[in-house]
Amino acid sequence: MFDRRGFLQVAMAAASFTAAGSVGRAAAAQKITQEELLKFDSLGQVTLLHFTDIHAQLKPVFFREPPENFGVGDVRGLPPHVSGQALLDMYGLRAGSPESYALSSQDFVALGREYGRIGGLDRMATLIKAIRAERPGKTILLDGGDTWQGSYTSLKSKGADMVTAMNELGVEAMTAHWEFTHGAEQVKSLIETLKFPFLAGNIRDTTWEEAVFDAETVFERGGVRVAVIGQAYPYTPIANPRYMMPNWSFGIQEKLVRARVEKARASGADVVVLLSHNGFDIDRKLAARVPGIDVILTGHTHDALPRPVTVGKTLLIASGSHGKFLSRLDLDVKNKRVVGYKFKLIPVFADAITPDKAMASVIDDIRAPHEKHLNEVLGQSESLLYRRGNFNGTFDDLICQALLEERDAQISLSPGFRWGATLLPGQDIRREDIYNQTAITYPKAYRSEFTGQFLKEILEDVADNLFNVDPYYQQGGDMVRSGNLGYAIDVSKPMGGRISGMHLISTGEGIDASKSYVVSGWASVNEAVQGPPVYDLVSQYVERHKSIQIKPNTNIKVTGA
Repeated sequence: MFDRRGFLQVAMAAASFTAAGSVGRAAAAQKITQEELLKFDSLGQVTLLHFTDIHAQLKPVFFREPPENFGVGDVRGLPPHVSGQALLDMYGLRAGSPESYALSSQDFVALGREYGRIGGLDRMATLIKAIRAERPGKTILLDGGDTWQGSYTSLKSKGADMVTAMNELGVEAMTAHWEFTHGAEQVKSLIETLKFPFLAGNIRDTTWEEAVFDAETVFERGGVRVAVIGQAYPYTPIANPRYMMPNWSFGIQEKLVRARVEKARASGADVVVLLSHNGFDIDRKLAARVPGIDVILTGHTHDALPRPVTVGKTLLIASGSHGKFLSRLDLDVKNKRVVGYKFKLIPVFADAITPDKAMASVIDDIRAPHEKHLNEVLGQSESLLYRRGNFNGTFDDLICQALLEERDAQISLSPGFRWGATLLPGQDIRREDIYNQTAITYPKAYRSEFTGQFLKEILEDVADNLFNVDPYYQQGGDMVRSGNLGYAIDVSKPMGGRISGMHLISTGEGIDASKSYVVSGWASVNEAVQGPPVYDLVSQYVERHKSIQIKPNTNIKVTGA
């Protein structure tokens, strides 16, 4: 029941494009119109609008989707674990089309130059206002979290800039993850300024054994009662510093979710929605085990899928990241059952959408005091700089090179974060671009000694977070990136047996389990870490080298996928 009309019309309008690109960007933008992006045959009484994982990106960006997204066990080869040409084939998308550019890594540089940047909250606001005008009294706008972190202005304002922007956007409920890295007290302070509910029903105070935040809220739309249950990221105190929220427990809390769904139904809800930051595979398993959820709006793993995934009677919606997409899901509800739906994943093509003046003014006010600093040019990229990829990204390779050189280390490590915008070859590297990859509240670049055995344990532990066959044990990031450290990984093996062949790239010398190596990294979850902020360190490296060219990383050998 996926409504492909809008996307197909956009694709037909661009039918003269080749995979490599045969027309200029201006012509491409003319063939993608705001009207076509919004075109939709409405259905039913309720329209859910969803975005997630914006990571504080106020302005349009380039963002390349991952060239690989490996799944293991029962989900191997299932969406979202398809990428590149395989994704195009699975969904019948034509190479070189707007869909291909938005959803895959194929021909990204050429298509990026044709179609331009995607996202921008002023463009998102235009789409939302148009849909609300079309569906008065029937829409609900929901934010899946990872909204208050990921940019310089968010770091400096401690998330307050994004609260201002979300209030202007008219968000009606949100859940969270990276928001908590501003610290428990700041989160509570910011919630006081929200004009909508902050839902995180799986968080409890460990001292008083009671809920910290509201778990659900109910909307009346089109004569239908819609219960929205909020689920924050369950592994926050593991993936991020525990000391920032020392008295809160998280977890998947499947029994609690089931109880809340049953309570919502018993209280007269016609539709039950889980606004989740679990990650896609966790939500797929949860949907199979907890009956009564009509829709899961999933987040955290940054997946963008042009059709819902159905698990039993539950629809899973994946709306991408960085403000690239706005999901629209229309529901037809009769006798407390969803009897029909239509869906469209709307790519927010910045050049095709008229910016909303009110939101543009908010963005300008947020950025104005910082524009000179943000736009300072440090160097130029001579190659594609991106982050997303299960095992490496060239922007992370740049960070690893900077850690090696600036901290005089033998090996460097960079976390497998999935946030961070892309730079095309030939683009200036501005100070803002560095912050878009590194803007966290625990940025210190440490220098320490690790044994070879400990290095292997790190790689094995992170690999299990990605490739454990039980989704409830997956934490949803990508593999830790490494500088001057090569290895082989068999993703089909169990914990402790995936990593082999560890060696220093510079010499070819194998890693000795008993030997110590000087290692530099950043984003340690330990409180006592010392070192310069990673964004200053990388900025210094780029300023000194000026021209940045990152060769493809061929030092990780992947099997079992």
